[in-house]
Amino acid sequence: MVSKNVTIKNASGLHLRPTGMLCNEAMKYQCSVKFTSRNNVTNAKSVLSVLGACIKCGDEIEFVCEGADEEEALAAMVRLVESGLGE
Repeated sequence: MVSKNVTIKNASGLHLRPTGMLCNEAMKYQCSVKFTSRNNVTNAKSVLSVLGACIKCGDEIEFVCEGADEEEALAAMVRLVESGLGE
């Protein structure tokens, strides 16, 4: 298991478009990809779960990846969030 904290930078938070990008990236990996925020665990491969987490700009989330390709998945998820999720 590997984990890392990141801060959401895009002004609108995780609305539908960046959520779609996040989930599409997470689904490329075999390992489980989750994140925690405000003591809630969210499956990053589920659009509804991510939208339901209500992540806003400035919120800190902790990605947790566990499985065969966990290192690659974590690096990709962190890179995507730090790039602003296309916004």
